[in-house]
Amino acid sequence: MVKQVFRKSAVIVAALFAVNVSSAGADEVPIEGNVASKCVIHTDTPGVYANPTPNVLTTSVADGGVPPVIRYDVVNANSYKAVITTPIYFSSSPALNDTLTWTGSTAVSTVTDPSMSGYETNKRVYNNTTEFDLTVAGTVWFTSESKIEYGYNKSLPGGKYRAVIVAECIAL
Repeated sequence: MVKQVFRKSAVIVAALFAVNVSSAGADEVPIEGNVASKCVIHTDTPGVYANPTPNVLTTSVADGGVPPVIRYDVVNANSYKAVITTPIYFSSSPALNDTLTWTGSTAVSTVTDPSMSGYETNKRVYNNTTEFDLTVAGTVWFTSESKIEYGYNKSLPGGKYRAVIVAECIAL
């Protein structure tokens, strides 16, 4: 009998404890917000490949191509860096069965503030990527060039070729 009373008491205490814990309650309340980047990227001029020789595609003006122009509008100085990566593969093309040699470069073409003149001097280049510290508020235009050589004196197959430059604005 003592065991039964003890068991009933233990059950009642456990039940009361459970009721007290659940009645205290807890909830997670979300806090949300949106941050609008103070660095905006625009394509001012899409690139166009020219085919000056049977095995070459290039955006070089001298060869009849059109280099892409990318505009960065920067509201806050010293808060972002521009990272521009020239292509190393086609996003679409005819079937290719030989090697492709890709070269590319990116340079400052126009600025709204003469203080931005250091962008070109201080750029960092690695692989097919160029980084610029955006240390001045304003607008800067970058021009990229892309050149592809196909095989060794081998003609590119006819068709449409498309490659993509990736332009990013990275918060510091």
